[in-house]
Amino acid sequence: MAYVTQFLDIAHGFSLLGITIRFIFVTIVGTVVGIDREMKNRAAGIKTHVLVCLGACMVSTTSQYVSIMFQGVDGDINRLGAQVISGVGFLGVGTILITGKNQVRGLTTAAGLWVCACVGLAAGIGFIEGATIALLFIIFTLKILNLVDNKIHMYAKNFELYIEFENTKSVRFFIDDMHKKDISIYELSVNKSNIKGQGPIAIVRVGVSNIKDRPAFIDNLREYEYISFVEEL
Repeated sequence: MAYVTQFLDIAHGFSLLGITIRFIFVTIVGTVVGIDREMKNRAAGIKTHVLVCLGACMVSTTSQYVSIMFQGVDGDINRLGAQVISGVGFLGVGTILITGKNQVRGLTTAAGLWVCACVGLAAGIGFIEGATIALLFIIFTLKILNLVDNKIHMYAKNFELYIEFENTKSVRFFIDDMHKKDISIYELSVNKSNIKGQGPIAIVRVGVSNIKDRPAFIDNLREYEYISFVEEL
């Protein structure tokens, strides 16, 4: 118990070790939440959540630094920083795109812009130590956690497929065949193709009981006569 108390005292204090502990903690929080979202095949995964957590931690730590270093100064010196943080949010929205296959792209880029703005605020006010620590964790997120991200996608039993059908009846044939093969269909979004004469397109989230069956399952779908094209998202 004494070690826990000592650890918390260090984390509460404004020291280099205490700051590092805070960044380690928020990285763990972002990773845990991101893995949960990733396993459910959501757009915002590990990297996005960790970057947002790191940025928020950077802002809070910088505010604490300002209150300690600039005691007695008139005016709210945090006001401009708050405007930068909210303003970058609008910039980040411009990087988020939805492709023709209903895939969301640019979330990590948007989070990266936001967290870089937070680090820039910290460095601009003289909090070089915190900005350096944040930079190291951002590199770790984008390089190392990217490998973890890819591994989770590779071994996930639930995954999304983009399918182009021959005609509208093909959708019913597909659903019936999946039920016969005990393949779970969690989501099925069917849309009309923009190409004249082409059958409907669908985004399907399915689940297999064994991850080893996943490659063979996708290959078998390509052999169905009522499916023109299939691709894993």
